[in-house]
Amino acid sequence: MPAYYDSVIKGISTVMISYSSWNGIKMHANHELITGFLKKTLRFRGFVISESQGIDKITSPPHANYTYSILASVNAGIDMVMLPINYTEFIDGLTMLVKNKFVPMSRIDDAVQRILRVKFTMGLFEHPLADYSMAKYLGCEEHRELAREAVRKSLVLLKNGGDQPLLPLAKKAPKILVAGTHAHDLGNQCGGWTIQWQGQSGNNLTSVDPTTEVVFIDNPDSKYVKNNNFSYAIVVVGEPPYAETNGDSLNLTLPAPGPSIITNVCGSLKCVVVLVTGRPIVIEPYLAQIDALVAAWLPGSEGQGVADVLFGDYGFTGKLPCTWFKSVDQLPMNVGDPHYDPLFPFGFGLTTQPISPE
Repeated sequence: MPAYYDSVIKGISTVMISYSSWNGIKMHANHELITGFLKKTLRFRGFVISESQGIDKITSPPHANYTYSILASVNAGIDMVMLPINYTEFIDGLTMLVKNKFVPMSRIDDAVQRILRVKFTMGLFEHPLADYSMAKYLGCEEHRELAREAVRKSLVLLKNGGDQPLLPLAKKAPKILVAGTHAHDLGNQCGGWTIQWQGQSGNNLTSVDPTTEVVFIDNPDSKYVKNNNFSYAIVVVGEPPYAETNGDSLNLTLPAPGPSIITNVCGSLKCVVVLVTGRPIVIEPYLAQIDALVAAWLPGSEGQGVADVLFGDYGFTGKLPCTWFKSVDQLPMNVGDPHYDPLFPFGFGLTTQPISPE
C-alpha cells in the first residue's frame, strides 16, 4: 500500500473509509485494517472518518441493526461518523453503548484526541472561519486558463478517420453543424458534485473563422442534416450528471437520444463525436458510423479547451487511463487478463499536430 505509506509519512490528517468490503468484511467494520494496520502499523495520528451513512451499510439491508453498526464501526476504529440526516439516533445509540461498556471509554478518548489534534494543528480554534481574502481568486483568469489547459491535455482521440484524418477540423468551412444534448449544456459538461450533489443539466463558445456559419441543433433529423449543405458536424453526447450510487449502471450504454443523434448526423455527413462522460461507455455499435471519436470526460466550465484541440490550435496528446471495453459482458477486464480484448486498450490515444496559424 505505497500510497498510504507515503501519505501517512507526509502527515495527512484524515482518512475516509470506503463502502467496499475486503475478504467479506465491510471496511467500516474492519478492525484489522483500520486500527491494526492504519493506526498501529503505519502509526497514523490523524482521525478516521466514515463515508456518508457508511456504517448503515455494515448490515444488509442497510440500517437493519443500527446498534450493531454503531458498535462495530466505532470499535473498529472509526473516529468521526458522517451522518447527513438522523444524527440523534447515532448519538443516542453510542451513548447507550458506552454507558453499558460495550464501547470502552478509552476508544472515545482516542477518537476525541485524534479529532482535537487535527483541529489544533490546523488552528481552527484560533481561526474557525475561512480566509475570505482568498475569495478574490475564485474564477480568476489564471485559474481558468489552467483548467482549460487541463481539458486540452486530458482529451483522448480514439478514432480519426480511415485513410484521410478528419481532425484537426478546418476552421474555414462554409457551414458547420453542432449537435447533441451536451454541446450547449454546461451542467452536463460539469457532471456531479457541481451546482448540487447530483449535478444539474442546463446552462450555458466558438473557435472558427468569422466567415464560418455555425448551426446548433441538439437533436436534428437525418432529412435536415442532408438538406443543409454542412461541411461537417460536431456531435456532443454523453451521460447526464450523477454522483455516487445514482450513477450505477448495469449496461453502461449511451443514454437516449445520443444513439439516434449519432445515427441521424453521422449517417449523413462527416462527423466527429465528442463523448462527455465520467467513464467509458458502450460505443462500439456506433463506431462504424463515426469518422472521429473523442473522449472528453467531464471538461467542466472550460469546455472551450475541447474546441482548442478539435480545430488544431493544440494537438491531441491524451492517453486512456483505463481500458475501454466493447461490452459490459467483458467486465471486469484488466491489462494482463488472458482474454484481454478491449475496444481501446489501456494507454491508447491517437495524436495530432497543432496547425500553424496562417
